[in-house]
Amino acid sequence: MAPILDIKNLYKNYGSVEILKDINVAIEPGDFLVLVGPSGCGKSTLLNCIAGLEPITSGSIDIGGRNMTEVSPKDRDIAMVFQSYALYPTMSVAKNITFGMKVRGVDQATQDQKLQEVAQQLQIEQLLHRRPGQLSGGQRQRVAMGRALVRDPKLFLFDEPLSNLDAKLRVEMRTEIKKLHQNLNASMVYVTHDQIEAMTLATKIVVLKGGVVQQIGSPAEIYNRPANLFVADFMGSPAMNLIPARATKNGAGTQIEITREGAEPLVLTDTHAHDLPEDVILGLRPEDIAEAGFRAGEDVQTADCMIEMVEPAGADTFVVSHLGGKQVTARLHAETSALPGKNLSLAFDLGKVSYFAPDNGERLN
Repeated sequence: MAPILDIKNLYKNYGSVEILKDINVAIEPGDFLVLVGPSGCGKSTLLNCIAGLEPITSGSIDIGGRNMTEVSPKDRDIAMVFQSYALYPTMSVAKNITFGMKVRGVDQATQDQKLQEVAQQLQIEQLLHRRPGQLSGGQRQRVAMGRALVRDPKLFLFDEPLSNLDAKLRVEMRTEIKKLHQNLNASMVYVTHDQIEAMTLATKIVVLKGGVVQQIGSPAEIYNRPANLFVADFMGSPAMNLIPARATKNGAGTQIEITREGAEPLVLTDTHAHDLPEDVILGLRPEDIAEAGFRAGEDVQTADCMIEMVEPAGADTFVVSHLGGKQVTARLHAETSALPGKNLSLAFDLGKVSYFAPDNGERLN
């Protein structure tokens, strides 16, 4: 099956400044691609290049098997949902949704049919007579999505559509977008700086930094096997613990030694690690550090650690210790007995560990 979107060797410059550098991304029909990264990483610029709103410096963009690099936005068979909603304030919701069809000469019966279908999907039937100024932020975003849905395009493009909403509504709308994707089996490209949005919505994630692709993969691949220190630190909340350590090969595998202030070094033995350099960065997610007795397995090793801070968070309790000169967060059960200033026996799951090179940040295992 040919990719619905195929970006090859794309570069985008503003004068002598490179904004996007050698971007290569392809998605299959029905994929939900999320472009994620910090502000200024180039994700919105890349979306605008896909839409044809920004000309590219070199490379190519194929949509539906057709080269669209030089094709105008209106002829790319795409629909875009903007952060700012971009609704016509003097038109009713119904007219906002059908306006594009009217301009394209779609007959009235088809307009009415598509309007009713989309209004039902988005649960905005009761809002069709209102104007945008009479709607809440969430309702306006549904209208903006409705205007895109009636087009039935090859590709939906979303530019940070939820960033103007409050936290609760953002979660609700995220669920709505996921439902829409599942129901329509549509191909979508979605830009966000929120890594939780990326993890929950995507079938494929592209992590960008400074206009360069850091990693492409499924949410599970990005989360469990980050390609470098940047991805490890950026994807996850709380972020992956990244602890400087010293690796020494021994008969049972590799001994990992982590310094501790005012105490003997923490020494762990990783039976799976081979050929590590002497200096490494050990990466372990907070959920892979548990209270002793709550995590079992051949790769689990326990050690007493001084707890500096305890943060109750409903179903979980986060505790912070100090290892390798870094704050290290563990995700414990809600009823933990952990207390600040007291030692607690923690279980480290070395079967889930990632190792990175301190010099270039690349993954080693």
